Amino acid sequence: MLIGAFKGANGGWTTSNVSQLVHQPYIQAYRESIEISGVTALLGGAIGLALAYAAIRDGTPRWIRSLLTTFSGVAANFGGIPLAFAFIATIGTIGIATQFMHNQLHLNVWQGADLFTKTGVEIVYLYFQIPLMVLVIAPAIDGLRREWREAASNLGANAWQFWRHIGLPVLMPSVLGALILLFGNAFAAYATAYSLTNGNVYIVPVVIGAYYTGNVFNNPHLGQALALGMFVVLVAMMLLYIPLQRRAARWAK
Repeated sequence: MLIGAFKGANGGWTTSNVSQLVHQPYIQAYRESIEISGVTALLGGAIGLALAYAAIRDGTPRWIRSLLTTFSGVAANFGGIPLAFAFIATIGTIGIATQFMHNQLHLNVWQGADLFTKTGVEIVYLYFQIPLMVLVIAPAIDGLRREWREAASNLGANAWQFWRHIGLPVLMPSVLGALILLFGNAFAAYATAYSLTNGNVYIVPVVIGAYYTGNVFNNPHLGQALALGMFVVLVAMMLLYIPLQRRAARWAK
């Protein structure tokens, strides 16, 4: 990929492939990919954190945690064409849930057409982003020891003060690391978005696929340059992720 990005279509070396990445329409593809990844990482992280804490906290029956983690392990790895088809058949324009709301409940709150847009891609991505957050953040929540809460309570701290001064500072490195992981997971996804929108959502993996299939364009070296740009973005994410994980590991000990 690194070598091919600097090769010309007719041989030789060139920087034109890489230099095009900062111009339209390619900069727009990166913008769309970053926006979708950011939205799904933030929403998936917030919902996943809430679900994980609700299932793991003291007083919750253990079977709820087992059920949630089992489902999350399956859903986090469920993607591609099967996931897109499942959403189309359920909440698409003529999906089962959409038709039921229209015909039986006489509700028009969801038309189904939005599923094939950028908003629809974000909704579908949340299906595997939320379970992934549950799996990643669960060990960190386990690290919140009961003794810390009891000690804070004995010193007169209420629930808000505990989370403000103890709970959130301890969890924050793990939460931020998990958000970065979710961002990278969505940023590199291809099959789900392509099969859901037929390539109409202009994100980087779909553009790379177009240059390699040769249906309209045939410039694999530009595709390699686009992949190199993705690699740079993901490396930047990993440079943030690694120190956060190290700090979270120290808290866990």
